[in-house]
Amino acid sequence: MRKLYLLATFMVVFAFNATAQQPVKNIILLIGDGMGLAPVAMMQLENRYEKTIFDEADNIALTKTYSLDNRVTDSAAAGTALATGQKTNNTYLGVLPDGTELESLCAAASRKGMATGVVVTTYLQHATPAAFYAHTTNRHEYTLISRQLAQSSLDVAIGGGMAEFIKAYGSEEAAIEELHSRGFNVARTMEQLDSCTAERRTIALLADWEVGADSGDYLAEATKRAISLLDQRDNNNGFVLMVEGSLIDGMGHGNDAKAMQKEMQSFMLAVEAAVEYARRTPGTLVVVTADHDTGGMAIVSSNSDFNLSEQGVEYRWTTDGHSAEMVPVYLYGTGAEHINGIVENSELGSKLKELL
Repeated sequence: MRKLYLLATFMVVFAFNATAQQPVKNIILLIGDGMGLAPVAMMQLENRYEKTIFDEADNIALTKTYSLDNRVTDSAAAGTALATGQKTNNTYLGVLPDGTELESLCAAASRKGMATGVVVTTYLQHATPAAFYAHTTNRHEYTLISRQLAQSSLDVAIGGGMAEFIKAYGSEEAAIEELHSRGFNVARTMEQLDSCTAERRTIALLADWEVGADSGDYLAEATKRAISLLDQRDNNNGFVLMVEGSLIDGMGHGNDAKAMQKEMQSFMLAVEAAVEYARRTPGTLVVVTADHDTGGMAIVSSNSDFNLSEQGVEYRWTTDGHSAEMVPVYLYGTGAEHINGIVENSELGSKLKELL
């Protein structure tokens, strides 16, 4: 009996170590723009404390969000920290304050022969997605950023932003011609995206600006399509995908809890799609975090009389800007055990690059 017990114990330990030592082949990084801890708690509350996808994480951490020149970051500096592993000043994308260009997670992956992509609900030239391919001291230089996107090594890019390509190249036809010359299939609708194959790179410009608020399952469906295309293009080297729930931030700026719930739900569906892929594909690490918190939401009792069976709950806002709060990190799949505790956002970015 003792021999059987020892054998069973050995097998469990061996299986655990084998899983822990398995290399990370694919990284899916999902960023809820403006998603602090309170919006996550709000979704738990609205779900009547039934488990959400966040509750199913294999590991959890927290990140500090300050930038190099400000205790309250913007999306450019925070996106750069997550994308490159280096902090920089607010408004800077992919560069240090002295102008030194930084290599992003996507660029590092491409250099190693991996496939790479970004999926967003905003326009592809916006700060967070741009941090994964662009280099500029001004996040609002959209013409430059559009040209850098066309010249990037990304294999898949899905979001809005055709209007900025038109500004950069003079017309939609000229923009599409330029993108074709760079090796991209160009889709203008989800139906056209469905017909794209992995033989060429794919850029889906589904709107002139943002894909739009309250877009339902768009982000989840775009995430699934991106994963499928990258999976076919990775040449067995793996892939890196960044997915942004972009408009959580806008609803925080507008102090609109109901609208934020819709954006959070859309983002959570995308997380579920990524985790589902990770669960059936060993070697895949899913990381869910935020660039910063927006709105400084507080979830408070509607009544101070705690003798009541239910006092009600109110969502109160402390700012229409960003806050300096830490934000959560939820990890799923292979390598989830490697990121722990309270870390700098740049540490998280560095760790992801190390895990490639």
